[in-house]
Amino acid sequence: MTLTGRFVLLVALGVVPIVLLGGTTATAVAVLAAWLLLALTLGSIDLALAASPRRLSMERVLPARVRLGEAVTSELYVSNEGSRRLRGVVRDAWQPSAGAGNNRTAVLLPPGERRLVELTLIPTRRGERTASHVTVRSMGPLGLWARQATLTAPARIRVLPPFHSRKHLPSRISRLKELDGRTSVLVRGQGTEFDSLREYVRGDDVRSIDWRATARRNDVVVRTWRPERDRRIVIVIDTGRTSAARVADEPRLDTAFEAALLLAALASRAGDRVDFLAWDRRVRARVQGASGAELLSRMVDGMALIEPELIEMDWTALPGQIRAITGQHALVVLLTPMDAPGASTGLLSVLGQLTARHTVLVASVTDPTVVGLTRKRSTREDVYRAASAERTLLDQTRVAAAVRQLGADVVTGAPDELPPALADRYIALKAAGRL
Repeated sequence: MTLTGRFVLLVALGVVPIVLLGGTTATAVAVLAAWLLLALTLGSIDLALAASPRRLSMERVLPARVRLGEAVTSELYVSNEGSRRLRGVVRDAWQPSAGAGNNRTAVLLPPGERRLVELTLIPTRRGERTASHVTVRSMGPLGLWARQATLTAPARIRVLPPFHSRKHLPSRISRLKELDGRTSVLVRGQGTEFDSLREYVRGDDVRSIDWRATARRNDVVVRTWRPERDRRIVIVIDTGRTSAARVADEPRLDTAFEAALLLAALASRAGDRVDFLAWDRRVRARVQGASGAELLSRMVDGMALIEPELIEMDWTALPGQIRAITGQHALVVLLTPMDAPGASTGLLSVLGQLTARHTVLVASVTDPTVVGLTRKRSTREDVYRAASAERTLLDQTRVAAAVRQLGADVVTGAPDELPPALADRYIALKAAGRL
């Protein structure tokens, strides 16, 4: 049972006789007591006439998945199995991060009928967003007292990474087509797989001239090449404690997800085999043997439930994890922060093992605010901040130089720049025949 504001107002009206009759007279007290008795009697009658909220049944219709930031409609069908008309409010109790907003809906439900309660969800966090109960408040005819019950109505929706970087995919696919010879360009990409012979055109590399074919045809003929296909790409995301830091109001881990999804989509379209591993001290997600739409679907499903672990990354076990994925030469992409030499010791200790067998590319997100701090030197506090920012940039440069010295390549960028920069580096490696 709950009391409504209308009942409180009704009781408050009983104060009027006390004010008019002098406050403490016997008549005023008697009038107040009679008024309270009347209010309680009306409230009891109102409660008795209210429909029972426990005679309701609930049925949900909800999509299984939604991308972070996108809107989705939750449909809750409420059926009245009682004999009285229910007039009240339904509150759908979703988690705050589900983005339910105003989740209270007024309903008028005659006996034996069903009503649809719609609620728009705009999730603000990845992962499983759940609702366990629905609270129903049934008002009486006078609206003084109400019956209230909490009913079980479980719901679950998986919030996937947003994949904002997919906007860069069409332009990168066009560049792949140029490398593959499916688009007419003057300068062709140089791969390692022979494609065909064609007549020489202005702008072709003279080193591509096939002199034997030229002699046979009595015309200058060049060899064309296409980028290698069916190469192995292994994407590894560091989910340790350093991935929890926020850059540009976004965790580093989410930026790594964006870069990994764009690279996987691009490599899959290029005909390469992509494997995905999220690792800290245990396997948080693994995707193998998938391609095309299935690859991205399985990757986003695995990413949705991953949150950074406040533990150190176990780099010593990573070479064994990669060997378990493939024993062939592969492009190994490590998405991990490269901030300070001390924090990157583990990475540097295993890079030699990885570069001996694979082509290794280390991608790291950088904080654009650090660069901005180096330019502000108007006050003493600004000078100290600029000095600290310069030291941070110097540490990042030292780590990147050590990574390159061990035979790996480096890609860095702000959160919105890293995914396309990583895709561009993949295309450059493919054009150079290094995969």
